[in-house]
Amino acid sequence: MAQYTSDKEAADALAAAFQQLRQEIGKVIVGQDEVVRLVLTAVFSQGHSLLVGVPGLAKTLLIQTIADSLDLSFNRIQFTPDLMPSDIVGSETMNQQRDFHFVKGPVFANIILADEINRTPPKTQAALLEAMQEYAVTVAGQRYPLARPFFVLATQNPIEQEGTYPLPEAQLDRFMFNIELGYPSYAEELSIVKNTTSNRKPTVNKVLHAAEIQAFQELVRRVPVADNVVEYAVSLVHKTRPGTERAAARATQLLEWGAGPRASQHLIVGAKCNALLNGKYSPDIEDVRAVAVPILRHRLVRNFKAEAEGVGVEQIVRELL
Repeated sequence: MAQYTSDKEAADALAAAFQQLRQEIGKVIVGQDEVVRLVLTAVFSQGHSLLVGVPGLAKTLLIQTIADSLDLSFNRIQFTPDLMPSDIVGSETMNQQRDFHFVKGPVFANIILADEINRTPPKTQAALLEAMQEYAVTVAGQRYPLARPFFVLATQNPIEQEGTYPLPEAQLDRFMFNIELGYPSYAEELSIVKNTTSNRKPTVNKVLHAAEIQAFQELVRRVPVADNVVEYAVSLVHKTRPGTERAAARATQLLEWGAGPRASQHLIVGAKCNALLNGKYSPDIEDVRAVAVPILRHRLVRNFKAEAEGVGVEQIVRELL
């Protein structure tokens, strides 16, 4: 990083920027500290996030507020049953000279809010797959790169089943984190009601711009990791794979499928970022554990026994930890 004399100085700047971001987001969002931490961890780790929660928990407002605190382009896509892939990536149209030219869709932005992503059929959900993995879209045989940094922050309502389409496993695996939002506490809800029923209009200041975010993303990748931390992360993922040599007995009993190698990669990158955000210069096993549940939550498939006994995926992950 040009503006810092060393990675240590840059790491201190990242930790300071993280605290400043939390302060700006806190002007609008009451509570949800863990959710904010995880979303910002994903941003600095070049990852995408899926936010799952019942209506009214400010999932959309949280993402919009985070976008307001970052000097990046932002587009919101409201997913509906009649949404088409071309409505997301764009399409070729004919101009007055009868020549075809590409009109970019809303996916061409730094931050994409995919609102209620499970309300559109898998065909349209899949329009995001290439963008999330390759940071580009292909239309009519032509590849169009996306501006960096690029994040997809999606929301999903877990309680409504009518008119919804479960996300394909391949799409779920593209999300670094599956973040569950809970109800606010009594004191937090008092603050929410007071703030949102008055004429109070907080101003969120922009903390980081695109070049700074990319520099911090590169810094996260350069963080050294001890071999025992990598071994712990990979061993944890192998424990989730039923019927394999290193599988945990509990996983073999309750899981149909375990996590793939992408989970191991996310565990290490997430642990690196978590260490930096907490003022450390190298992650330890506790940093892996801090990001394990939201990384593994959507990558494990329970079998009939687990569903019949009412054993949730999160409970299984915590047992494996």
